[in-house]
Amino acid sequence: MGKPTGFKEFKRKTESYREVSVRIKDYGEIFTGTHDIDSLKNQGARCMDCGVPFCQSDNGCPVNNLIPEWNHLVYTDRWQAALNRLHKTNNFPEFTGRVCPAPCEGSCVLGITNPAVTIKNIENAIVDKGFAEGWIRAQSPEHRTGKKVAVIGSGPAGMAAAAQLNKAGHSVTVYERADRIGGLLMYGIPNMKLGKDVVQRRVDLLKEEGVTFITSADVGGSGSDAVDVKTLRDENDAILFTTGATKARDLEIPGRELNGVHFAMDFLTANTRSLLDSDLNDGNFISAKGKDVIVIGGGDTGTDCIGTSLRHGCKSMVNFELLPQSPVERAEDNPWPLWPLIHRVDYGHEESADRFGRDPREYQILTKEFIDDGSGNVSGVRIVEVQWAKVDGQWAMEEIEGTEKVWDADLVLLSMGFLGPEHYVSDALNIDYDARSNYQAEHGKYATNIEGVYAAGDCRRGQSLVVWGINEGREAAREIDRFLMGDTLLP
Repeated sequence: MGKPTGFKEFKRKTESYREVSVRIKDYGEIFTGTHDIDSLKNQGARCMDCGVPFCQSDNGCPVNNLIPEWNHLVYTDRWQAALNRLHKTNNFPEFTGRVCPAPCEGSCVLGITNPAVTIKNIENAIVDKGFAEGWIRAQSPEHRTGKKVAVIGSGPAGMAAAAQLNKAGHSVTVYERADRIGGLLMYGIPNMKLGKDVVQRRVDLLKEEGVTFITSADVGGSGSDAVDVKTLRDENDAILFTTGATKARDLEIPGRELNGVHFAMDFLTANTRSLLDSDLNDGNFISAKGKDVIVIGGGDTGTDCIGTSLRHGCKSMVNFELLPQSPVERAEDNPWPLWPLIHRVDYGHEESADRFGRDPREYQILTKEFIDDGSGNVSGVRIVEVQWAKVDGQWAMEEIEGTEKVWDADLVLLSMGFLGPEHYVSDALNIDYDARSNYQAEHGKYATNIEGVYAAGDCRRGQSLVVWGINEGREAAREIDRFLMGDTLLP
């Protein structure tokens, strides 16, 4: 694959983001929007004839992308063929090419001794070129089966399942409680990382292919937009829950009820909705303008809170992380081809450093209390530093005496992950849940304890990546097709 000596001739070169000083002033994508075709061909040439492509193995790409194949096709300037290979395994490479952390690169064989192949950049360039050249067009099924499937939730898992089930000829209706289709893709990921025009472009294609989308449909709810889940079950041949893990982990400490303490997703969702509705002119969002902001918790969502707050014009930015800083290189207990647990600087960290002169992250910080300004508003956060040590083979945390401190804060954003799905959606069906409150459905089969009812994505596996949502949505569609027809040709 690639050029036999390519990995010796060409160094890894990633596509750069827009300049920090420019992009921080708007909500446009952080990417430049252009691709250096000659450079990408060289990067494709670096793909080795490695024998066993771990990039598409269990430790690599969750959707089993045919990575060496489309790397080689890019190297040989056969972009449309590369796109065909890419779409064989991934319905939405324009999403993963932008937001996926690229576990494929972490398990790249070249990465054992050299910087890995720039797989993510190449993937994104392939699909962008496909849209630019008009190669990606709606493809409706030739025949309909007469079977009806309801998909509840329009995130990556729901959209992938809908695409596959529609391809098999079933009539698919996707129900979304928000006012726009896309779930996590629309409201959970800021515009800077995934333009909403990119999401809508794919939604429009699915509509053209025959998928029906219904917004403001709160399945299991009790308001004016409620949809009865039992009725859906009666009116359809199968139901698939892809509602995500939307129950945020809270921080139950003194002062939690104060004004100015918010869940990260509430902050991000309101900002994107207001941005799309009015370019933020309606004021229907939580503003960080002129405020001392503290983000508690790292990860992608924490970074997105940082980037959004900076664009609002926050006064200061601090990001608390409970764990120590990760090492620069792989630790001995984190060997290849496992995902490298190393220190990374994401777009929000880079922007905060440019604005305030330092990386916003403070490590080994335990939050103890939110301070009241006397009027019910948060004015500060009391913390203590902690240290970690192994006790009987397990990591244990201990507070460091004398390190308590109060940080000023007008706005605190809680970004500590998610606990599972909201059960009101499905309780009426008496579906079983597992020990972590997720839908009980075996991986690979996706069937719940109720016949004809399936679950996939974060609501089944727990909080995870967009690419895992796509994987589970595709596989669940395969199993639903098998249930409806007795056999299946879906991958």
